[in-house]
Amino acid sequence: MGGVQFEEEDVTEEPTSEAPETPEGEEPIKQRKNGLYPGVSDELAASMKSGWADTEQHDLEPIAQAPHTARRRAALSARFPGDRLVIPAGNLRTRSNDTDYGFRASTEYAYLTGDQTEDGVLVLEPEAGGGHTATVYLLPRSDRENGEFWLDGQGELWVGRRFSLTEAEKRLGLPARDVRKLADELRDATGPVRIVRGHDAGLEAALTDKVTGERDEELRVFLSEQRLVKDEFEVEQLQAAVDSTVRGFEDVVKVLDKARATSERYIEGTFFLRARVEGNDVGYGTIAAAGPHATTLHWVRNDGPVRSGDLLLLDAGVETTTLYTADVTRTLPVNGTYSPLQRKVYEAVYEAQEAGIAAVRPGAKYRDFHDAAQHVLATKLVEWGLVEGPVERVLELGLQRRWTLHGTGHMLGLDVHDCAAARTETYVDGTLEPGMCLTVEPGLYFQPDDLTVPEEYRGIGVRIEDDILVTEDGNRVLSAALPRTADDVEAWMARLTG
Repeated sequence: MGGVQFEEEDVTEEPTSEAPETPEGEEPIKQRKNGLYPGVSDELAASMKSGWADTEQHDLEPIAQAPHTARRRAALSARFPGDRLVIPAGNLRTRSNDTDYGFRASTEYAYLTGDQTEDGVLVLEPEAGGGHTATVYLLPRSDRENGEFWLDGQGELWVGRRFSLTEAEKRLGLPARDVRKLADELRDATGPVRIVRGHDAGLEAALTDKVTGERDEELRVFLSEQRLVKDEFEVEQLQAAVDSTVRGFEDVVKVLDKARATSERYIEGTFFLRARVEGNDVGYGTIAAAGPHATTLHWVRNDGPVRSGDLLLLDAGVETTTLYTADVTRTLPVNGTYSPLQRKVYEAVYEAQEAGIAAVRPGAKYRDFHDAAQHVLATKLVEWGLVEGPVERVLELGLQRRWTLHGTGHMLGLDVHDCAAARTETYVDGTLEPGMCLTVEPGLYFQPDDLTVPEEYRGIGVRIEDDILVTEDGNRVLSAALPRTADDVEAWMARLTG
């Protein structure tokens, strides 16, 4: 909306006498400061109220995840009998003046409803005989009587058509009500209430005397742990995210010559195009780290040069339209061929990743894949003379962490670091089960200013990351279509650029 201004918006000025009348009980639509029109004539207001076709959609089918979201809500209901549960989607956040950041519904709300609408709220109301009645609260279609649909900054002529409440009910398999009345309803509610905090300050204020931090945290933790094991729909979405991500990596390799002529931003932009064409967005800020930038774990500035002879560490993931994200990393030679030292470091990381992946299986401890990968890397560092052994001493003291820095993986799903609020005993200290999805991503990073290593190592950073599904008899590498060995990477790059 670069050169276009909203004509009306929620600012401090009062509406002119020429603004359309506001129905009783609704907030007036306020004039935009410095708008080019001083008001709305009676004739224009009358014109805008009429002459519009009926666009109600009558043949909508439930969304694909509706049976799964119903099952998830049932499990949530069973965990908190007698409690009113409030799960908000969140609100728009201002980026600058009257422009907003792109909206992304809260993970908890999307998981339980399949909806992605700003200001949406799921409420589970306890029933006297047990269980809950689930209702989704949404903004209804824009009002054409008071002019909101064309005068308000969030009216449908500005930001697009919303589903009606009836349409939403058909899609989500839930009763739908007007969210604008919810805060008052919750303010007057009695009985125990829990809310997922951090997404809707207005609802939290309405419930301030009815909730406690401890009880709300119990709700958040349960919803995080509920996502540890993925259902069939989630696995399909994660595979789709990974498949698109593989194509995004191929896109990048094909334009490395253009990246060399510009910067890391060309790589970021190339991958983003794939994410937007085949999905919703990128699942996290793309790391397009060339040369010494690869030693910075979360390099997202992506404004550095891409030079022949350097390595490119690309850590990126497509987020599907249902908000499930991939998380894949490859470290590629910009000119298509690893130098002998680059290959030595790369193959050490590959060996560590192979050990980590082999440790992913049902019944294994979550920590096993991390420990297996770290043992390989510590062994290599001792062999190279970069740290004094024996290896057991290095691991006991954590000395390898100067160059390995981070954990070897994390859960993956709707969040790139999924299930992060889960209890330690069920996550890091837990046991792997079929349906869990996680990353295995060891790395070695030799900082440009690290005087403890020979000069030729400095500025080399390598990470290899794949998305792994725990299966009944072991694991499945969802990102197996993307080459991993040094030889395979070089051959793949040559094929794509030849």
